Amino acid sequence: MLQSTGYAASQSGAPLVSMAFERREPGPHDIVMTITHCGICHSDLHAIDDDLGNSCFPVVPGHEIVGVVTAIGDEVDRFQVGDKAAIGCYIDSCRSCGPCLSDRQQMCIAMIPSFNGTEKDGDHRTWGGFSTNYVADQDYVLKIPQTMDSAQAAPILCAGITVWSPLQKWRVGPGSKVGIVGLGGLGHMAVKLAVALGADVTVFTTSEAKVVDAMRLGAHNAILSNDGVAMAVAAGTLDFILDTVSAQHDIDGYIEALRPEGTLCLLGIGPGGLQIANLSVVFGQKCIAGSLIGGLDQTQAVIDFCAAHDVMPEIELVPLAQINQALDRLRRNDVKYRFVVEMTTGN
Repeated sequence: MLQSTGYAASQSGAPLVSMAFERREPGPHDIVMTITHCGICHSDLHAIDDDLGNSCFPVVPGHEIVGVVTAIGDEVDRFQVGDKAAIGCYIDSCRSCGPCLSDRQQMCIAMIPSFNGTEKDGDHRTWGGFSTNYVADQDYVLKIPQTMDSAQAAPILCAGITVWSPLQKWRVGPGSKVGIVGLGGLGHMAVKLAVALGADVTVFTTSEAKVVDAMRLGAHNAILSNDGVAMAVAAGTLDFILDTVSAQHDIDGYIEALRPEGTLCLLGIGPGGLQIANLSVVFGQKCIAGSLIGGLDQTQAVIDFCAAHDVMPEIELVPLAQINQALDRLRRNDVKYRFVVEMTTGN
């Protein structure tokens, strides 16, 4: 077996502590990767705190994983030792269902998450990227350009693809008027990518400081969502809105901001639910949709797009010894705009 050390929560809400474990034996189609960086996502917090009730403790979180290939199986033809590589939210799927055959592996009912799951062999847990190494089938590993900064690449594997996928599905581009709700890890990438695609972008936030930051990031307009006058002016002006907020919140004002037949796409995952003003949806023939990460080809596409257009996440790089402090700060939404842990700095 492949020996590894990870940083695990032993029970709900517990701090991460060092834990030795074994990964499965690499096979002929597998790559072994030494992990250099891993982003911190709200989904990691959901797993640590067991917000969704599906955590299997101990749990080693982390699914924005970047590293260097250190070994390859005999039949690997996509990677060489020394290549930069990455693993996102899942490491396998059934490979034969409709979603798998149409680059929507994340919707496969047999999708295997990169942490808090079980490998196909049924014997080994999947342990996440807050660890020393990873073994995975080459078909589920992403290529990172050698010139791309590894730390900045990490958030693209979840935050980046999560906003890129709906921007592509709803064909956002020149002439599109797009709203982004929330300016956090997902929201700031949504602004950068939508602007790079040529859209006119409006950010909705509850923070006056983030109004200023939204404009710095390239937004064309920024609105305080608790400003009734500004929200009234925005009514009926937007084609598409990405809602990145994971907490419970009122979405009626954003529905009002849509043009007739516009779409509000929900990305946030968290406990509780949302109430919807049926009248404004029905009378405007508006659509409320959801989106979940993206397929492998689409994830590679956003990595390559970011490299080609210099669309990089804004990160706070933290040493491994400060991982628990970073998690506590994320609980308070005190980050601009994504923590990335430098996994090779020791503890």
